Amino acid sequence: MASSKWPAVVEADLPHGYAVTSSGRVSGVHEAGDVFKEAPFRDDERLTMDNVLTEATRATKVRFNVYIGDLGADPAAGADALFPTTPEAARSVLIAVSPNEKAIEVRSGRDVADRANDRVCQLGVTAALSSIRQGQLIDGLVSAVRVMAAAIGR
Repeated sequence: MASSKWPAVVEADLPHGYAVTSSGRVSGVHEAGDVFKEAPFRDDERLTMDNVLTEATRATKVRFNVYIGDLGADPAAGADALFPTTPEAARSVLIAVSPNEKAIEVRSGRDVADRANDRVCQLGVTAALSSIRQGQLIDGLVSAVRVMAAAIGR
């Protein structure tokens, strides 16, 4: 029998824009400030992103986190400030995209820094850029996660 250290999530208690996926992961979107009227991504885009994050995390034992939003005037400093607040930061990778600044920042935690090193992070950024420049944000993020997971390995 499978067990988990995580508390059960009641889908009805989740905020607007959040759902429990078939993998058991909580997937959600929100805009800073007030509650939005429509989710910024289609359901199939959110499901694709969720599946890729789950697959990469399972394959590498490194938690992948994605942040899309304002990182401030200095995106690098914004990513540095955001990273410690992400789930399992010490053993994770954060891909942060600041669309208004047209910036992508990648950070890796201290426990996985030898595997998710600067070269791997740069591979992720390079993989994402082409799609993002064409306006395909989710496709770019999916590419980044897949390339990084392949480079990190198990």
